[in-house]
Formats: sequence, C-alpha cells, structure tokens
Amino acid sequence: MWKRKGRKSRRAARPVPVELCDLCARVFPADESVGGYVPDSSAAHATEDCFDGLRRITACCDEHFDVIKDGYAHRPFVTEELWAAKLTRALTSGPTALSMDQLGCRTGLQEPQIRAAIAWHNERMREQQRTDP
Repeated sequence: MWKRKGRKSRRAARPVPVELCDLCARVFPADESVGGYVPDSSAAHATEDCFDGLRRITACCDEHFDVIKDGYAHRPFVTEELWAAKLTRALTSGPTALSMDQLGCRTGLQEPQIRAAIAWHNERMREQQRTDP
C-alpha cells in the first residue's frame, strides 16, 4: 500500500459561537458581545412570559449598544401593543379557534384587555391599508 508522507490527519474544526450586531450586522465572537434588554411593547417572548415587553439586543461594542438602546428609549411603550403581541403568540402557538376564556388563560389577560388589544391591532391594520398603494 502506498502511504503519503507529511500529511496530517484532518480533523473537523470546532465551531466558534458567533453573534451578529443589531446595528452594523458585523459578525464577531460571542464572548465579545455587548447585550442587554430594552423595553419594547411589541416584544413577546416565545416561551417565557416574564420577558414579555423586553427585547434582547446584541451589539459589537458599547457605542453600538448605546445607539440601539437610545432608539428604543424614544419609542413609546404602548400597553395595547404588548397585549396584541401576547394574543399573537397564543394564536400562533396552538389552536387558533379559542374562546375569550381560553385566550385569557393562555395570555394572562382579562377580557377588556383582550378586546383593547384586538381593537389596537385592527386599527394598525386599517392604517396600513390606507398607506399601501
């Protein structure tokens, strides 16, 4: 049998965890990231209700983190928007035909809050239809 000399065995490289900056889209090692949470009424966490209303942001440096954080600081926190996000999560993660009581159980919202969230959502849809060509 022929054997090549000088060739090292090939080993697969170990993947390095990376992050993506939310501002400049630079990819960098995860251990260099600057991250945190900012208030955002459009954010409903996929699995943890305690993170509802908080958006996780990741940046490549302190300056980019501050720019992103300042952008969210000037955005109003609309409670009805948060309720609508909770309803969307409930309706997209399970049965879509739910009674008011079932929606309340799945979201932790009361009927007046659910109705306010639906009204807020419907108004946003009407606004969008008026601006679309």
